[in-house]
This record gives sequence, structure tokens and C-alpha cells, in this order.
Amino acid sequence: MIANVSAATVTAAQNGDRLALEKVLSSVEDLIHGLARRILVNPEDAREATQEILIQILTKLSTFRNESSFSTWAYQVAVRYLVKAKKLRDRDLGLTFEMFAADLETGLVADPPEAPDQALLLNELRVSCTMAMLLCLSLDLRLAYVLGDVLELDHLEASKILELTPATFRKRLSRARAGVEGFTSRHCGLVASEAKCSCPRRLPAAINGGRVQAGVYPNSAESRIGYAQARQQIDAVVDDLKTFKLQHSVPAHACPDEIRTRLRRILSPEL
Repeated sequence: MIANVSAATVTAAQNGDRLALEKVLSSVEDLIHGLARRILVNPEDAREATQEILIQILTKLSTFRNESSFSTWAYQVAVRYLVKAKKLRDRDLGLTFEMFAADLETGLVADPPEAPDQALLLNELRVSCTMAMLLCLSLDLRLAYVLGDVLELDHLEASKILELTPATFRKRLSRARAGVEGFTSRHCGLVASEAKCSCPRRLPAAINGGRVQAGVYPNSAESRIGYAQARQQIDAVVDDLKTFKLQHSVPAHACPDEIRTRLRRILSPEL
């Protein structure tokens, strides 16, 4: 569910009211960072994109015409940035589901030793892997999947954000969903017990490769649930909902405080 500011608050912000501007920013900061984090995955890329998008929202605020909810318009600004930002496209790894599957099955340990902070490390691996698999989708399919299945926006609203016809949006969402569900049903041990890869078997290679690090648990700090709880929740649903439950067990990733502070300084340079 998206929280929206009132039309009166947006109008006041467009007229330069500083407190209204802060309310407008506060209403979309977490939404924009959550979108950037799921689309870009890399935390630093997401921070950079979030700041740039929020600045664009401020500078383009006068163009908002109340023809949609404010959050819908803000998401449109975000999507246009994510699609057009060359520096972000240049960092695209060109990952495919086949490449990701091969990587996951490299270095699996049949009888892995238990690491210190095992539960936290497994949770970090679960979250990072669940997010990374979306990089196997092309950007247009990734946007459709995140808006439609991860953020669960109404399909009419999502199609408006992406500037697509509803039929085209549904087609993209269907293709993306088939790709993600097909991958998890074959290669993710949390979804398919017969899959080669499982988080415990994968953990030693992930630690050695620097994918997760002892003592560094950013995802677990924001997670509503841990690894064991996520596994229980996924096990409890029927097959066609397991991938949905897996993606929804990822933390929401609130907008970092340093971005909030930086933007408030832009609004109030004397502070």
C-alpha cells in the first residue's frame, strides 16, 4: 500500500513551502530507495540513484499536475531515471539465469561446517541471492516484475508508471514471472528441496568469494524475518507461491539516513 501526501501539501511544496517540501520528500524516500535497491541490487548504486531521483523529484515538482497520485508520478520520475542513466547501464553485468545457476553450483560443500554467526550469514546469503536473481531479467522485465509482483502495485498503476498499455505490462510481467519462477523451482534450495544449491552448502564459497562477510549483516539488520523463519514460511505455501514468498521475505530497505540529511540540507542550507 502506497502512502500519499495530500494535494494541498503538494501545492504548498510547489509554492516553495519548506515544511511541505519535507513532507513531500518524506512520503516517497523509502519508496524510491526500495525500488532502486530491487532494480539495481548493489547498495552503493541504489544510494546514488536514490539521491539523484529525489533531487529530480524536487526540481521537477512544478511539472506535477495532479493527474495521478503523487507517488505514481514519483515512481515515473524514478523509472525514467533508471532506464536512461547511462552510468548505471554501463555497470550492468549482463547476467543470465544460466550464468547465475552455474555460479551457484560452483564450490558447493556436501557437508558444510557451521560458521560462527551461521544464522546471520545464511540470512545475508538468502537475501543477497534472492535479490541478485532479478538481475538475470532484462531491465524492462525487471521493472515489470518488481512493480507488479514485489511491490504489488495495481496493474493499471504499474502500466501507467512504465508508460505502457495494460496489455503490454501484463505480457512483460508474465514473461518475468515465468523466468524467476522457473529458475527458483530448479535451482533454489529454499523453494525446491531437490535443487543442488542450498544456502548452507553454498555459504563456504560465498564467504571465500566475499559475497557475504562475517560481522557485516546489513540485510539482517533490516529483515523482518531470519533465515529459519523464511524457510518455514516458504515451506508452508503451495508450489506456485513459493517464489512469491521468497521474494517477499527480502527486507524493504528504507532510505539511508545520510540521503535524508543531505536532502534536508539542500532544502535548508543554513542548517
